Amino acid sequence: MERYLDHVVRRDLQHKMVFLTGPRQVGKTTLSQQLVAELGGQYLNHDVAQDRNLIVNQRWNPRAPLLVLDEIHKMRDWKAWLKGVYDGKPPAQQLLVTGSARLDTFRQGGESLAGRFFGWRLHPLSVREWCTQTGASPDAALTHLLERGGFPEPCLADSQEQAERWRRQYFDGLVRDDVLEFSRIQEVNAIRLFAQLLRQRVGSPLSLASIARDLGVAPTTLKKYLDILEALYIVFVVRPWHDNIARAVLQTPKVYFFDTGLVEGDDGIRFENLVATALLKHVQWQHDAQGREVQLHYIRTKDGAEVDFAISEKNQLTHLIECKLGDDRPHRALKRFAEQHPRTAAVQVVRDLRHSFETQGIEIRRADEWLVALDA
Repeated sequence: MERYLDHVVRRDLQHKMVFLTGPRQVGKTTLSQQLVAELGGQYLNHDVAQDRNLIVNQRWNPRAPLLVLDEIHKMRDWKAWLKGVYDGKPPAQQLLVTGSARLDTFRQGGESLAGRFFGWRLHPLSVREWCTQTGASPDAALTHLLERGGFPEPCLADSQEQAERWRRQYFDGLVRDDVLEFSRIQEVNAIRLFAQLLRQRVGSPLSLASIARDLGVAPTTLKKYLDILEALYIVFVVRPWHDNIARAVLQTPKVYFFDTGLVEGDDGIRFENLVATALLKHVQWQHDAQGREVQLHYIRTKDGAEVDFAISEKNQLTHLIECKLGDDRPHRALKRFAEQHPRTAAVQVVRDLRHSFETQGIEIRRADEWLVALDA
């Protein structure tokens, strides 16, 4: 399966080293191995003992047109090591570094890699990408992704049962194996329970203090656990928008899962999570491909008025987005914020809607048509 980043990674490899990150099993290895097959080269995974020996001793083929190094952030002082590899490699050799954890999380090395790489984040399949891959209609693609989530294996599985078996193993493996990169073995069960609780709190402002009381741990401990789940691309955090950035960071976040199939909730919550993943992919594509300073937020006031999502660029609101399953009446809070920010596009995305239309300055859009038009 050709992914939406194939062509840009191939292009950027001609100029610099490329970092490709994203959730485990989102397709990084497949993309890398397809490039190796196309360009010729060598793929080495630090998690594999034999490959790890070759990596540590730098005994790969120096004439390989493309060298792929996977999971090397697990090495001590990997940044300084990688800087030396990049600076000393043959001029014609291309270098691709992949990982299932956020490489900007790791601080083992003091050496800077600035100016030596392009960074890309690979996301699960979106409505747009599934339509491109399969020729499905936008409505069929949206229905499929709501049922299966956006990861390639469950999307392509022959049955829903196979998809659910994959998901159970995937979730258990993430918590059991990957969390140990960041935490002590004694904390794995606590993080597993915390992650399980988050599956039931998608889309709601997250009170770590309340959950901490339920679990009998300190809120600072849960904050560390949330950072771990973020770093491993299991969840992502959407923070409230405020024109004062410091205040926005301190306010209550909302949490969503990269895999919509992990969400435990009604159809409305699953739909909101899918829209969140699509918007994050859209925003990060604009950041990675175009260098734009775009961010994803939500809006909530002290009197309880809330809009599901907002997009800002250079700290200026550009879009307001509200998700609804079937309600085509303009959402009260969306109308309120649209009036306060008249230069901001206000959209109510409706899952079950016969026709898109505009009223009172708000676009009421069919979800399938709107999602397929996003950038990635």
